[in-house]
Parts: sequence; structure tokens; C-alpha cells
Amino acid sequence: MNGSSPTSIDVPASEPLLSDSSKRLLPWLIAVAFFMESLDTTILNTGVPTIAAALHVAPLSMKSVLASYTLSLAVFIPVSGWMADRFGTRRVFASAIGIFTLGSFLCGVSTNIHMLVAFRILQGCGGSMMVPVGRLTIVRTFAKSELVRAMSFVAIPALVGPMVGPIAGGLIVAYLHWRFVFFVNIPIGLAGLYMVYLHMPDYREERTDPLDVTGLILFGSGIALLSYILEVFGEHTLDTREVLGLLAVSIALLAGYGFHAMRTAHPMLRLSLFRIRTFRAAVSGNFLTRLGIGGIPFLFPLLYQVGLGFTPVQAGLMMMPQAIASMSLKITMPKILARFGYRAVLVSNTLIIGVQIMLFATIGVRTPVWWVVIEMFCYGFFTSLQYTSMNTLVYADISEEQASSASSIASTTQQMAVSFGVASASLVTAFFIPDRHTSGALEFIHGIHRAVFVLGAMTLLSTVVFSELKKGDGDVVSQRQDVHAG
Repeated sequence: MNGSSPTSIDVPASEPLLSDSSKRLLPWLIAVAFFMESLDTTILNTGVPTIAAALHVAPLSMKSVLASYTLSLAVFIPVSGWMADRFGTRRVFASAIGIFTLGSFLCGVSTNIHMLVAFRILQGCGGSMMVPVGRLTIVRTFAKSELVRAMSFVAIPALVGPMVGPIAGGLIVAYLHWRFVFFVNIPIGLAGLYMVYLHMPDYREERTDPLDVTGLILFGSGIALLSYILEVFGEHTLDTREVLGLLAVSIALLAGYGFHAMRTAHPMLRLSLFRIRTFRAAVSGNFLTRLGIGGIPFLFPLLYQVGLGFTPVQAGLMMMPQAIASMSLKITMPKILARFGYRAVLVSNTLIIGVQIMLFATIGVRTPVWWVVIEMFCYGFFTSLQYTSMNTLVYADISEEQASSASSIASTTQQMAVSFGVASASLVTAFFIPDRHTSGALEFIHGIHRAVFVLGAMTLLSTVVFSELKKGDGDVVSQRQDVHAG
């Protein structure tokens, strides 16, 4: 295997020492934070019309509320690894939960859209550190042989949150007050802070490099601008020339960061990590796979509600089989990776998911509900296997000293992949349904059918990235060596 020694973090860091109970409860703590962060955006989407009416603004003006959070994530995720090394994982993770919870409270008491946008940015500051620092703590706590099981557990809330979010948001705006869309985070955040106090280890570096301020400005502004372009993509507020101009500026800033990173001794994100085959395949494969997969949560609520005539609550319930399947994989996935290895799993699993997405084109007005449930359950099983396989392969050949930078890069790429996935789905659907305002239900269904064919084909193409892996790559994480030895 190329890159760093595969045994570089086979054992967890000896300091700080964790009790058995704290080590056992640590994945639950990280899972709470992941759930809170993943729930936030989807629960807000359902309440957008109600919140817009309460704040006396047009619904389209609420786009700034959604975009401000995404922009904040894009800017602050890259610096999260340096902060964890400098100030310690416990302090940074507690601050992240505290800032996110405070931001949620302030969003809930906002009286106008300007206050809401400002406090959503504050929320994003906290949310940007929860996922990468949480992953970093898991990587430094558990041996590589335990990493798949731990990561598969903490990944479940990130899959469940988007499923229950639309249902919870619909129930809150229907039976409570829209402010509870934000207040629901407060008890979760307080419980998370209490668990941090009891069980969170404090990993930090004895010596940290100075913060790469130039890199932070170049990369942060480039990523933020790119996130903004994706958020306003397809709207008429900007014409094609303006979008292309902003895109060119964003690419120039990111290219400038790449040039800067190669010339500075201590870059904010170590692009040299891409020389490691397993890291390169995991991060780039994650990005490309999500271009197809990432559009499904955007398309299916539209298919259910606009095409098939379901209510918002019914549409949310129809997404639940995917979450149930994701949770059921917790026990079986480590065994699958141990039996077949990363290369075989990722190549074959990506092909299966691509075909599954294409099969969604068979869903129509006459399709029995039980058949749709089966399709979504199978899809949830294989996508959960895909996500956790990619997320754990990132650390297969990463040393402890490289872990924080690897976590920041992986989290940044994943955040951008989610935005790109929704944008690509929106673009493809708009191409097949050129007039969304006058198209009937059947035309809408046929347009989505064509769109999922394209998304499925995009997913199939990502197998090219995973085919770069060699047969033994990641065995130290999947424990495949132990299985064959036994």
C-alpha cells in the first residue's frame, strides 16, 4: 500500500485515557451532534412558507436563510482540524455544540429576516466544526480494526436526520409554532454538552503550526462563492453571464489556494494527502458518487407530492424505509467489508446503486406503495454501505499526525458534494421539465424518470475512481486480513 504506514494509528492515542464506559458512549455523543446538524436543514425546508409569512417576506427571500448556513459551513469547515489540534477536541467540540445551540435559540427568537440570516451564520459556525472534529475524535479513539463499526454507528443519524426532518417540520408548523423548528435543537444540544462533560476525550497536538491565514482567505472565499453559486443555481436573480463570471472567480481563488499550498510549509489543507491512493480514491469517489446519489432526497419529495399527489407528511413517511435500512446495516456492514474488502465492495456497490437509481424510473401512479417501500429499503441499505465504506477508507493509510487535515478535507469535500448533488439534480430535472409551472403530474413524473436515468448513469461512472484501488487496500481497517488468516 502506498502512502503512510498502515499501522500508524492501529492503536488509539494513549492520552487521554478513556474508561470503558466513555469509549462505549463516545459514538453516541458524536451521533447526537451529527443528528442535530443533519436534521437542521431538512426540518427548516418544510417550514419555509410559514416562516416567510410570519416575517412578512416573500418565500423566495427565504433562500438567503438557507444559503447563509451553507456558506458558513463552507468557510469554517477547513479550519476545524487546525482548531482541534490547537485547542483540543473536547473544547472545540463543546464550543461547536454550544454555538450551534445558541444560534438555534437566537434564530427562534428572531423578529425579522435580517436577524434570522445573521443567526443562521452563527449556527453554521458551530455546525461546521461538529462533523469533522467528531470524526477526528472517533479516529483517534478507536483502533483501525474498530473504525468501521464505530463509523457505521455515528453515520446513522446523518442518514436518519434528512428522513425525519420533513415529517417533523410539517408537524411543527401544523400543530405548534414555527419557532419550534429551531427550538427543537436546544434540548438535543444541552444533552450533547452534558455528554461532552462526562465522556469526551481531549486530544490535542503539543505543537501546532501557525494558522495559514492566506490559505484560509483564498480557500474559504473560493468555497463560499462556489456554495453561493450552487444555492442560487437555476434562479432568475442572476443571468448566465453573471453566474459564469462568479464561477470563474471562484475557480481562480481555489486555483490560487492550490498554488499557495504547494509553496507554503504549513498549508491549511494538506493537498499532498491526495498522493495516498486510498485517501484519493475515498475523497474523490465520495464526491463523484454523491453527484448522483445526492439528488435523490431532492427529487423524491417532488415526485411523491407533485407527481403522485401525496401530502408532505405522507411523502416524509415514504422516505423512512431508507432510514430503517440504514440502521439495520449497523451489524452487517463490518462483516461485508471484512469478507470482501474495500475494492470489491465499493466497485460492486456503486454499480448496484446506479442500477437502483435507474429502476426508480419505474415508479408511477399505478405502482403499489409496498413496492416503492421495498425499493427505498434496498436503496437505503446499499447507500449506507457506500457512505460508511468511503468515510472509513479515508483513514486507512493516514497517520495520526495527518488525521486532522484528512478529516477537514473529507468533510469539506462532502459538504460541497451535497450541494453539487442537489444542483445537478435540479439542472437535469429542469432540462427534462422545461416549464415546471404549467406541466401536469404525468409530465412531471416522466421528467423525473428521465432525470433519474441520468443520475444513475453518473453514479455508474464513479466506479472508475474505485477501480484504482488494489485488492488489499484498507484491509487494516476492514479486518479482512484477520478473516483470511482465521
